[in-house]
Amino acid sequence: MIYPTRRAIYLLLAGAPMALALGLVRPELWLVAPGWIVVIALCLFLDAVAGAHPRHLALDAHFPHQVGVGEAFDLSLAARGPAVPARAELALALDDRLARGGRLAADMRSVGGDRPAIARTLSLTASRRGQALIEALWIRWAGPLGLVWKQRRFPIDGAISVVPSLRAVTEEGSRLFQRNSWFGLRQQRLRGEGSEYEALAEYQPGMDRRAIDWNASARHVKLLAKEYRVERDNRVVLAIDSGRTMAEPVGGMPRVDRAVSAALLLAYVGLKMNDRVSLFSFAAKPHTLTPAYMHTQDFPALQRAASLIDYAHVESNFTLALTTLSAQLNRRSLIILFTEFTDATSADLMIRAAGRLVKKHRLLFVVIKDEEVESEERRRPETGADVTRSNVAAAMLRDRQLVIARLQRLGADVIEVPADAMGASAVEAYLGIKRAGSL
Repeated sequence: MIYPTRRAIYLLLAGAPMALALGLVRPELWLVAPGWIVVIALCLFLDAVAGAHPRHLALDAHFPHQVGVGEAFDLSLAARGPAVPARAELALALDDRLARGGRLAADMRSVGGDRPAIARTLSLTASRRGQALIEALWIRWAGPLGLVWKQRRFPIDGAISVVPSLRAVTEEGSRLFQRNSWFGLRQQRLRGEGSEYEALAEYQPGMDRRAIDWNASARHVKLLAKEYRVERDNRVVLAIDSGRTMAEPVGGMPRVDRAVSAALLLAYVGLKMNDRVSLFSFAAKPHTLTPAYMHTQDFPALQRAASLIDYAHVESNFTLALTTLSAQLNRRSLIILFTEFTDATSADLMIRAAGRLVKKHRLLFVVIKDEEVESEERRRPETGADVTRSNVAAAMLRDRQLVIARLQRLGADVIEVPADAMGASAVEAYLGIKRAGSL
């Protein structure tokens, strides 16, 4: 496509008052007006045929077919041909997961090589999971005289699968296992810890007095204590709330994406610990409940299930979700629930459902600290509006702590963690429960 620039239009418009003035002063010079138009048209033609032609360009676009949410990647664009301009402008139509508004504009520069080319490498970041489409690219440049735009549309029709980030799984998983290499990686019998009965042994100073078996001690006329070992093959359910509050961003990434990444890290550690791990998601109704996996080679199945967790802009139904989950579990399990609550009123149904669930299972809540509200509450007020915001923030934090206290009184564990440390903190809590053998 070739069309005139603003410069060409302004030059044509500039000829009109000049021709009018000449017509009033010297009517015989009326031919200047059409002559001016002919000159501009000739310049437009010469500008259109000179330099690179849009039809002679071929596009090379390189981008990964799969990226993790929140991870940066490069999109390389290069237009090659027998002749290319020194500078061009590009406009890229793509999914709003990759660019706000679904459009991206930038400049391109000529690069050296065997074939002339204009290229640009764009650094993008996927903000949400799903299929991110890259539809088309428009490239345009001005002719040598700056009178015409030469433009071409290149259809790309590519797709990038935005999946849960595994960087935390690989980096944090390796770090945590190095730090806890004594626990779970070698066959050990941890005397005095765990919940599974091992044997009777003679009581030694330093052993837990509650482990003394008084009946056996009376029969053998010496103090005997029970030894325990850490129980393996536990059932661990990673429950992810994908409702409205979890779809809101924190630190530039939706809460549900942070929960998915933390759940995958927990799943990786749980499989390494020989536990049975399954994934459960819900919003207005239950969505996914995977089988219980117990081998590390089953981790890709959990990753695929986590990739299908969608963003829901409806309120979460905790009563239906937790009741359905409890009906599916036939043995005592550790349920790690990633969720978010804003006030005591909206969390009342969640607390009631958790109260019924904690009677049969071990329940751990993982919530993200609302650092924005905390900063508003701590900020020194300078105006009346600042005082109002500070009071509202303090009330929200009080309601939040009230919900946490009610859950803890029911017997559930609650950890409130920073957004960037969600995975590591959840794993530490899980390993603490394993060490204590309190499942």
